[in-house]
Amino acid sequence: MNEEKTGEPTGAEAADGENLSQGPQPRPRRRRRRIVIIVAAALALLLLPVLAAETALRLNYTGDPAKGTQTRNRDAVWLGHAWVDGRKTDKDVTALARRLQGTGIRDLYVHSGPLEHDGTLPESAYPKARWLIRAVHRELPGIRVQAWLGDKLAGETPDGLHLERAATRTAVVASTRRILAAGFEGAHFDLEPLHSGDSDYLSLLDDLRALTHAHHALLSVAAHQIDPLPAFHSFWGATTGHPKWWSQAYFGQVARRVDQIAVMSYDTMQPLESLYGGYVAQQTSLALEVTPDTTDLLMGLPFYHENRFGHWAHAETVPAAVRGVRLGLSRTDADRARFGVALYVDFAATEADWRAYRKDWAG
Repeated sequence: MNEEKTGEPTGAEAADGENLSQGPQPRPRRRRRRIVIIVAAALALLLLPVLAAETALRLNYTGDPAKGTQTRNRDAVWLGHAWVDGRKTDKDVTALARRLQGTGIRDLYVHSGPLEHDGTLPESAYPKARWLIRAVHRELPGIRVQAWLGDKLAGETPDGLHLERAATRTAVVASTRRILAAGFEGAHFDLEPLHSGDSDYLSLLDDLRALTHAHHALLSVAAHQIDPLPAFHSFWGATTGHPKWWSQAYFGQVARRVDQIAVMSYDTMQPLESLYGGYVAQQTSLALEVTPDTTDLLMGLPFYHENRFGHWAHAETVPAAVRGVRLGLSRTDADRARFGVALYVDFAATEADWRAYRKDWAG
């Protein structure tokens, strides 16, 4: 009779098992190759959506703008604080009048802040406002002067303007009442970073609109860009802590509460002119879809030149922005009357920026 196996290997079996356990092993080079393949595959999965989105932007930049998609004489320009703090003179206003002659600019957003973190604004922040308004009306009849007010919002950092505080919102309204009393024909607000869905901001706009309309003045805002992909602000906020974009629905909620909304369509992280122009075309279409006909929609043009993360001067150019604006307008609402561009900002602009604006848009 054969003996039952007890589970203990015999000598031969032990030798065979030892050979199997120590049998052909992957070489270090082969192992490294496998790791490289896995990493490359993972990167491809991550980059594929980005490449697809960038390809879509490039395609969005193709084609020809429709005829007539140029200025509606509702454009605006952001002006620096020097215009209200005493650094500018009558000679500067005369030069500005020559600069703007024959363009479509109707509104000047003159920096008159910033607001204090509690929402107050001392009159010492805009000592020459009355002089400027009189001088503009003399040299540039029909041009409106609005006070550009802003501040950093608390939320991502502990310090800043707390919109969730009713007392702060009340102070902002009181500050606006005083700047209107100084002669400004409107109040233009740029509060950042403003997260999509902020209901306290909407409440503030409701109060400001009641005030400005009672004074026959304008309420305008600088607006964040709209999600280039659905819910992108949520994804970006979760990964970076800074949800740069607004949802399209929230943009519409803001647009319905103001007389003018100017999209800050720059600082887009796009590396090429064609991609930036395609991005602006997309932003123009997205904004047009939700901005009521009773609100002026303005798309921002980059009249400044910096190179840093988020903004590349060789890509974000005025010609690319204007072409993008015209393409978006052509595809979405070519005949819209209450539409324009806003130039950011006067003190950083070059002659080339002004020529491109005149040639491609104001011309």
